[in-house]
Amino acid sequence: MAAAESCFKIILGSSSMARQRILAEMGYEFTIMTADIDEKSIRKEKPEDLVTALAEAKANAIMARLQHTDILENVACPTLLITADTVVVYKGTIREKPCNEDEAREFIKGYSGGHAAVVGSVLVTNLNSGASKGGWETAEVYFHDIPNEVIDSLVKIH
Repeated sequence: MAAAESCFKIILGSSSMARQRILAEMGYEFTIMTADIDEKSIRKEKPEDLVTALAEAKANAIMARLQHTDILENVACPTLLITADTVVVYKGTIREKPCNEDEAREFIKGYSGGHAAVVGSVLVTNLNSGASKGGWETAEVYFHDIPNEVIDSLVKIH
């Protein structure tokens, strides 16, 4: 028995090229909306609590913006909002996106020959029903020595 095709619209609440690429490579069409929040104002001691709180704050900000638009009007299919956040934990310190190239270079040099934990969360919200489901995962990443030329090229990409 063939499964029925599901009908839904996706709003990706992220400007992350990696997240956009994942959805595109899976063949999904989606709209991008970013949250206008002050991520630095949201603080939690545990990285998993932080990434979860940030994904929820992004979803709330986007949902508030959507109330002032007609994006959800006359939509025959459910609309799913996907928000996410990721941090790195290095030597017990939570690191978010670097603020500038110098900080990015410092972060990457620190990882060279060492290891760090990456903690990420995803929250999917059905904008029609209000139901949401999310979770977080952590992964340990071990690095070989990273040559300065590679560090320079990584910093220039972003």
